[in-house]
Amino acid sequence: MNTGKLQDLRKLMEVIGLDAYIIPSADPHQSEYIPDHWKARSWISGFTGSNGTVVVTKEVAGLWTDGRYFIQAEKQLAGSGIDLFKMNEPNVLNYPDWLNRMLNEGSSVGFDGRVMSVSKTKELEKKLKGKNIKLKKDVDLISLLWTDRPETPLTPIFIHDTKFAGQTIEDKLQDVRKEMKNKGVDYYIISTLDAIAWLYNIRGRDIPNNPVALSYAIVSEESALLFIDGRKIDDGIRKYLEDQGVLTIEYNDIVSYVRSIPVNSTIYFDPDKTNTMVHDALDDECNKKKGKDIITYLKAIKNTTEIENLINCQTKDGVALVKFLHWLDCNIDKEEITEISAADKLEFFRTQQEDFVEPSFQSITAYKDHAAMMHYNPTLEGQYLLKKEGMYLIDSGGQYLDGTTDITRTIVLGDITEEEMRDFTLTLKGHIALSKAIFLYGATGSNLDTIARQHLWTEKINYNCGTGHGVGFFLNVHEGPHNFSQLPNNTKLEKGMVITNEPGVYREGKHGVRIENTLLVIEDEKNEFGQFMKFKTISYCPIDLNGINVDLLTTEEKTWLNNYHQEVNKVLSPYLDGEEKAWLDRKTMKI
Repeated sequence: MNTGKLQDLRKLMEVIGLDAYIIPSADPHQSEYIPDHWKARSWISGFTGSNGTVVVTKEVAGLWTDGRYFIQAEKQLAGSGIDLFKMNEPNVLNYPDWLNRMLNEGSSVGFDGRVMSVSKTKELEKKLKGKNIKLKKDVDLISLLWTDRPETPLTPIFIHDTKFAGQTIEDKLQDVRKEMKNKGVDYYIISTLDAIAWLYNIRGRDIPNNPVALSYAIVSEESALLFIDGRKIDDGIRKYLEDQGVLTIEYNDIVSYVRSIPVNSTIYFDPDKTNTMVHDALDDECNKKKGKDIITYLKAIKNTTEIENLINCQTKDGVALVKFLHWLDCNIDKEEITEISAADKLEFFRTQQEDFVEPSFQSITAYKDHAAMMHYNPTLEGQYLLKKEGMYLIDSGGQYLDGTTDITRTIVLGDITEEEMRDFTLTLKGHIALSKAIFLYGATGSNLDTIARQHLWTEKINYNCGTGHGVGFFLNVHEGPHNFSQLPNNTKLEKGMVITNEPGVYREGKHGVRIENTLLVIEDEKNEFGQFMKFKTISYCPIDLNGINVDLLTTEEKTWLNNYHQEVNKVLSPYLDGEEKAWLDRKTMKI
């Protein structure tokens, strides 16, 4: 690892009088996955996980990341001069508290306000004000050091047809303005890329695997504005947007426009998603209302058209997966198959499906102990050759015009240990328990998360991440505001929400197991006690019977698995050839 970057950064810090510099994992829109241009944290540290913040002082440098990436970060930070701070672990301070402890009275902390959210800036101000520590919010040191930094992306946008989206732009603007009126706001600033794409029925290719375009939006009662690089829009799209009441303005004009908003206005924005640069352009006399992004909730509840399209999309994705698993079963040990080539083969089968656009994320393709890293991505040098032994985990998904998929299967390639089979079966038991859960309306993902962990906890096992996340509709594979997590979340699970179910077991240096399907929230019975809810599984792919210790399953669990496999066979068989059908029959046989 090249430690010269840290040395050069510290020299610049000394020149401008900074005692600490913060480098978050973010672009100006607080995206989870970001364009290469904005991967400053990855560039300075060598850590490639999607979440993490680097803080550099004169003497110490640290990376803060969550439990998904502890194993990966330890490997990638080795020799970098950057220490790993494991977020949410006992006795580990978050980085604002750590800075407060480490820095002297009157110190200066700098960061690039374009990539720091309002909420994170406010947290820093709150934690550091006791020591009179000054924040310099407009310091971009990385651009001075990163001489071969990639340019910002410049890919054209395209319209997402209403036959897929189910609502026109005018319909969506009407819903948004209704919410604005309820909140008593005049202007609504939107920074989140998937929210903007959803609102204006546009898609882009600025971020790999996420069909969005770098942009901002501002909605008022009188206008709907899209701030985007004009080179990304042709005349036809510009006219299409204008015909539905959307005016396009240059991307870099966002700050000057925000400054022009009348001082007596009430402005609504999400402090977790709005960057500090945009926020600080607002006049101090404006009435600022902060809250969860309005669109985040609206787009989480899929309309009837989206649901119909999504089930069709999931069917196509299941066909691709079965073709891949059949190919893998037939060719393991007959030809050289690596972690990377296996994922490439799965992508090939997806490309054969109608309306496929691209993967929904870089596949997590992990054999044996590599699967213990929840978000492992292989390299040419470090990847494994798959053999007819042990377990292989592949977590993958597709972006289709009619939906987004995310599914994980752990595949038994040959002999496995008793511990591996036990971990597989316990994971399956948790997966089944959550899939068949019935709950009273008003419950949140936090209320239900423990259902997936119960069988693991009984055996003193846990996984350091959430159990599931929302999924976009031909948008980001990770979508809020709902999830399954031990962390508090007040979002009720509503009819039409889509969420993944993915418990797992990860044993460092040994193996990893994860079983993931996508669930649709639907209504169950309504009675004198209230409206009850349940889930419909809409992912279609067999769960490997060779990983199951049947003796550990209850009669009810066997029934669920048999019914699920019967549905998988029924849905997918019409699209398979004779050999593939016979293979699927074997893989979905009753237990």
